Amino acid sequence: MHHTPVLIIGGSLVGLSAALFLSWRGVPVVVVEKHHGSSPHPRATGFTEHTLEYFRVVGIGDRVQQIEPSARLRRVKAESLSGLWHDQVPWTPGEDGAFGQKASPCRGAAIAQDKLEPILRSAARSLGADIRLGQEVLGFEQAGDSVIARVRNRENGDTYAIRADYMVAADGAGSPIREKLGIARRGVGYLRTLRSVLFRCSEADTFLDTGVQQFQIEQPGFGAFLASYGDGRWVVMFEDDRERDEAELAAAVRTALGRDMAFELLTTGQWEMAGRVAERYSQGRIFLAGDAAHQLPPTRGGFGANTGIDDVYNLAWKLEWVIRSRSTPALLDTYSEERQPIGWLRHQQTFARPDYARWLKQPLEGGTLYSGEAMELGQLLRSAAVIGAGPALPPAALPSEWAGQPGVRAPHVWVERAGTRVSTIDLFTRTFSLLSPDDRWLAAARNAASGLGIEIETVGVDRDVIFPQPDTFEKCFGVATDGASLVRPDGIVGWRSAAMVEAPEEELARVLTQIVALKK
Repeated sequence: MHHTPVLIIGGSLVGLSAALFLSWRGVPVVVVEKHHGSSPHPRATGFTEHTLEYFRVVGIGDRVQQIEPSARLRRVKAESLSGLWHDQVPWTPGEDGAFGQKASPCRGAAIAQDKLEPILRSAARSLGADIRLGQEVLGFEQAGDSVIARVRNRENGDTYAIRADYMVAADGAGSPIREKLGIARRGVGYLRTLRSVLFRCSEADTFLDTGVQQFQIEQPGFGAFLASYGDGRWVVMFEDDRERDEAELAAAVRTALGRDMAFELLTTGQWEMAGRVAERYSQGRIFLAGDAAHQLPPTRGGFGANTGIDDVYNLAWKLEWVIRSRSTPALLDTYSEERQPIGWLRHQQTFARPDYARWLKQPLEGGTLYSGEAMELGQLLRSAAVIGAGPALPPAALPSEWAGQPGVRAPHVWVERAGTRVSTIDLFTRTFSLLSPDDRWLAAARNAASGLGIEIETVGVDRDVIFPQPDTFEKCFGVATDGASLVRPDGIVGWRSAAMVEAPEEELARVLTQIVALKK
C-alpha cells in the first residue's frame, strides 16, 4: 500500500493548484485524475490579481501572461460581433471593473484553463508532486489516523490502495466524495442546463482591439452569448438545452459573427447553471475544495475558479504545519470556518448581479453588492486563527478601508529591502512574519516563537524594509509607531497591536498559541 501525506482527488484547476502549493511547501502529494489531460472545452479563462499573487509566490508568475488592470472582462449587448453594439454591461452595476493601480503587485490574466493547467501540472511535478492521470477512485474510508482510497488504472484495470494522512476532494460539482460523506449543500440550486459550441476564428479576434471580449447577442428569434478565449478560439453559448447538429451549429456561429468569416468547429459542451455551497468543507481528514465545495457559474468577477484556488492556498499552509507537527490538527478546523462563509458570500454576490439574477424565480434580497476589488482583495476571514475580526465587521471592503485589519489579506505596498524594490506580498509566504518599527516587539516575537518551538520572521520597519511616503507602515497596517502586525504564512493578517503593551512577549506567546492551535 502506497503512503502519502496528502492525497488529492481531481487533477483539474483546483487539484493541480493544491498540488503545486503543497509541493512548494515541501509536502509530498499524490494526485489522482481520471482523465488523461485537460478538458477540450477550455471553461475558465479569467484569473484575478489575487490568484496571480499566489502564482507569483510559488514561482510561476512569469509563466502566466498578465493583462493591464483596465483590460478586465468587458461585455456589451450586440446585434452580432460585426453588427451594431449597444450599451456596455458591467459585472457590478455602477462599477467599471478596473482595480486601482496600487491594489496589487500583479495584474489579472486572461488565459484559457486548458493552457493554464499544463503550466500548473509541470510546475507541481518539478517540485515532486506525483500526478497520476487516467486513474480513478473506486472508494475510500477513514480509518483512525489515515484515509485509505482504492484506485483503478483505467488503461489496464489494475487496482491498488493509497493510504494518506489527509485527502483533498477537488473532484467537481458532482463530487462522489462529498456525497459519500453526506455533506448537504444549500443555495439557489439548479437553474438550467446550457449548451455551447467552441470554434476557431482568427478573423474574429480583430474585434478584440476595443477591449470587449464578451457579447450578449440579441436578434429577433436568436439569443446567445459569444465570448473569446483570446487565442483565436471563441464560444457560442445557447440559452437552452437543445442538441444541434453540425449544420445548425455552423449556422448559429455565422449568425453570432454577423458576416462571413472562416471558422472551424472544435467541440461542443454542456453545463449546469446552478448555485450550491456545501454546509461544511471538511469532515475528519477529508477537505472539500473548488466545485466540490461551492458550485458557482463562471463570472466576470472571477467568483468561480479563483475561489477554488483561494481555498487550497488557505489549506496548504495549514496542512504543512500539522503534518510537520508545528501545530495540532485543531488548526485544520479553521479551513471550513474561514472558507465556507467565503463560498456563501460569493454565491450571494453572484446571483444578486444582473448576469444571473435574471434566471432566479425570486431575486435575492437584503444583500450589499461589494466591488470587485473588495471581493477579491478585501474579503474578511473569521476563525480561531484570526484575532480581532469581530462579528460587526462587513464580509468585504476595499483594502485601503481595511488598513491591515486582522482577517484580511495583508496590504500590498512597494517597499525597499536590501536595496531591492519588492512588494510586501513577497514578505509573507513561508512562515509567520512580525512587522514593527519597535525593536521591543521584534525581540518579543523571537523569544515567544522560540519558547513555543515555531518559526517566525521578524521584519524591522524602516530598517529591514523601508516604506515610502505617504504609504507608511503605520498608515497601511493601521498601527502606531510602537505597534505591530502579525501576518500568517498565507498572507492573512492574523493579529495586530495598535501600540506597545505592558508584556509584549507574553502577549505574542498567547497570540501564537491560539492562531497555531498549539492547545486543543
